[in-house]
Amino acid sequence: SFGVIADIQYADAEDGYDFSGYRRRYYRQSLDLLRDAVEAWAVERPPLSFVLQLGDSIDGLNAQSGKAEEALEQVLAVLGRLPVPVHHVWGNHELYNFSRARLAHTGLCSRPAGAMAGPPARDCQAYHFSPAAHFRFVVLDTYDLSILGREPDCPSYRESLRLLREKNPNVNLNDPAGLKEPHFVEFNGGFSQAQLDWFNEVLKFSDENQEKVVVMGHLPIHPDASDRVSLAWNYKDALSVIHSHPSVVCFLAGHLHDGGYCLDSHGVHHLILEGVIETPPESNAFGTIYVYEDKLILKGRGRVSDRVMHF
Repeated sequence: SFGVIADIQYADAEDGYDFSGYRRRYYRQSLDLLRDAVEAWAVERPPLSFVLQLGDSIDGLNAQSGKAEEALEQVLAVLGRLPVPVHHVWGNHELYNFSRARLAHTGLCSRPAGAMAGPPARDCQAYHFSPAAHFRFVVLDTYDLSILGREPDCPSYRESLRLLREKNPNVNLNDPAGLKEPHFVEFNGGFSQAQLDWFNEVLKFSDENQEKVVVMGHLPIHPDASDRVSLAWNYKDALSVIHSHPSVVCFLAGHLHDGGYCLDSHGVHHLILEGVIETPPESNAFGTIYVYEDKLILKGRGRVSDRVMHF
């Protein structure tokens, strides 16, 4: 079994609202909800094997107030009370606060040394691990292609900006208005070809060894589980890799604070966790997933619903 949580977005700030001005965000309270989740996971029996933090652990507000390091320390201190490993996905809010180079030297870099044979790039936060026989987890970096967190003179930045401008002619690159493909906005990102090739090789290995695979990333990759704006830029490429391998049973994501779910045409479950940041103080948003030979059972708390995912 393992814990799942997404979009904590902690900041030592008064409650605010999202960019639309309608959705309330509980910046300070999110740390209390994380504490409640950690306390619940700590008494799980049998004990959890690990926890997945699906990105946006602290909010971009911290960059404006100069409190990014302090906020991250507080979040990691709470997660550090767990007696099991925490695997971190990088989201857009991590990249508002830190460069990729800096993130690689924080507690959010959970990629173990030597975890990947032939990693796609030194700063790509993608890796895989096998906590039990015949089961593998793959962490993908959905901001491998992005203009967030990189210096403007690096090749990845230039390639990402070219792609973004090609698809989004708006002055504000975070504005999806009028776009044929509204997910081409700055707060999203995508997968490099190198990462997709690596991912394909990992899944080949799992196919050959009759493993079941759970994949995770901050951004959703299926339009039936998400709104049209919140998807990874080249989500179709990632889906194409997944659908060419029978080993994948589930894709976990965050980013879309309302959550979402679909079972796709290839029998893959796409589960998007509700965001802690938009969860009222009297509720919560996290879950525990229990792994069986033929299914995953999600026991949700607060805004996260229970779900049985057969495969």
